[in-house]
Amino acid sequence: MIILLFAFNLHMSIHYPPYRYSLHSFCLHAAMRTSQSFLLCLALFGNLVVIDAFVPSTLPLTTTKADNKYEYSTTSALWAAENETESSSSSLELSSKEINEIRSSSMFLTDVSIKNEKLISPEKAINIAKRFLLKSKGIGGDGNLLSECFVFEGPVVGPLGKKQFVEATGQVNFDAGFPDWKAQFYNFQVDVFDPERVWYMAKGEGTNTGPFPTKDLPATYKKVINPPQICSLTIDSHTGLIKKYTIGYVADRNIGNTGGLGGLYGIMYAIGRPLPFPEALPWKPSLPYQAFQKIGGLLRKIQKDTN
Repeated sequence: MIILLFAFNLHMSIHYPPYRYSLHSFCLHAAMRTSQSFLLCLALFGNLVVIDAFVPSTLPLTTTKADNKYEYSTTSALWAAENETESSSSSLELSSKEINEIRSSSMFLTDVSIKNEKLISPEKAINIAKRFLLKSKGIGGDGNLLSECFVFEGPVVGPLGKKQFVEATGQVNFDAGFPDWKAQFYNFQVDVFDPERVWYMAKGEGTNTGPFPTKDLPATYKKVINPPQICSLTIDSHTGLIKKYTIGYVADRNIGNTGGLGGLYGIMYAIGRPLPFPEALPWKPSLPYQAFQKIGGLLRKIQKDTN
């Protein structure tokens, strides 16, 4: 199995070479990848539970002989065990102890800290973001509301400056293609680390009953249902103009009919006109990833047979 992994990784090192182009570097790179692959396969598919590197090494380690697994006796685990006996009626009911633990925990950040008085208030920032979306329906944007240093960026597209963005969005008549489009924006909140940035979720649905994306392409009469997408608008506190716009980061690719794609790429795919490059098509596992899965499954089978 180790030989098989080494052969595979040597092949990968040749096709995706390391920084030094020599036989020694190829073999060394392949050996390193082999060891990593072997350990990852054991961790992901084997019976062995590998100790989590993110758990502090100072925590006491306990062994359960019945299933030959290693566990950490963490504070959170003990807390969960104690409260498991307390919630006798239903797991939906929270005890006062649980509520106090949640409120006092430092991991849940809710308050926006504005140390600079010149920064925009959270309420005003959200209203400016909503004004921008109201005028554009989330498709494109009013150039008069954009800062001169404006930047647009998505998972694949961008970064685009103000002029590029206005020109690109101006070429698509979305209202003509989707006259019944129903934009859906929700969960507006100001970033706790950046008070000028407003995060929100975006969906939307409509039927392509007009020419789209250009007037030369007739309607497909296909309905588009967008997945939830994480978007943001960053506002210049001095001018109230938008200085950064990000869209299209899909939160759940199993929702909607865009193939898990966000933005215009998802809409084009849903109406049967996907653009001809991988970034505009639904995700597919790469050959190295498929090989990794196969090797992991084989290792799991071997371990199962030997136990």
